[in-house]
Amino acid sequence: MRRRMQWYAVGLLLGWALSGCARPSGEMAADGGAPAPAPAPPAAQGNALAYEHDVRIELPADQIDQRIAAVRTACQSAQFGDCALLAVEQTGGRDPSGSVSVRLAPDGIEPMVQLAGQHGDVAARSTRAEDLAQQIADTGLAQARLQKEHARLLELQQRRDLAVTDLLALSKRLAEIEAEAQQTQQDAAQQQRRVRTQLLTLNFRGTGGEQGRGEIAEAAAEFGQVFASSVAFVIRAVAALLPVLVLGGIVAWLLLQAWRWRARRRRMS
Repeated sequence: MRRRMQWYAVGLLLGWALSGCARPSGEMAADGGAPAPAPAPPAAQGNALAYEHDVRIELPADQIDQRIAAVRTACQSAQFGDCALLAVEQTGGRDPSGSVSVRLAPDGIEPMVQLAGQHGDVAARSTRAEDLAQQIADTGLAQARLQKEHARLLELQQRRDLAVTDLLALSKRLAEIEAEAQQTQQDAAQQQRRVRTQLLTLNFRGTGGEQGRGEIAEAAAEFGQVFASSVAFVIRAVAALLPVLVLGGIVAWLLLQAWRWRARRRRMS
């Protein structure tokens, strides 16, 4: 009975904490607890778009390595502003290609594309945007709710008439709130990063003429293999059909002999 009353009291305290209003952050500091981080300000209307750009550049095959290295160096040295190098891919062989993905400030997009397109042409380009206004607003509301609940629980924690079980329950909930607040902080930071910077993916390909010559060279190199495969297929087909042809010839010969025998008997009769 005593344990049931204790849990009932804990429920009432938590309900009072959730329904109360948060005290100013100065009072929270006076309580001795670290205040929850303030929610990030909502993005201005029309300024919550996360842009992504895809650019395909065609240039001589021997220039692909140099262009990829130039883009990588420009990003790492912040030549066009703050830049994060996300991915670099490169393939060789008869049809070399490569790609670079970076995240940088909007003002650096065009200079980076021009740098990547030197000695080549921009063959295709696409831009898309995702509106993060609702996500940013939801994250801000979650941060405000956690801050208010954190303040009320800190206030309850300072009461001297709480039982040990009540203090344990409050401490557990405070730890959960702090973990949730840290996660919302990370979400808000990622959302603001996507709004303030833009994703640029540069795809490098050889020019059309070089690709055509590469295909011809590849076809010539594969001539022997294709010829051998075709001959092998014919041999396998003959080997598979030969028993059928032999058996069919024997059956046809027997039928012919039977027909001749019947024909002779008819003439004799």
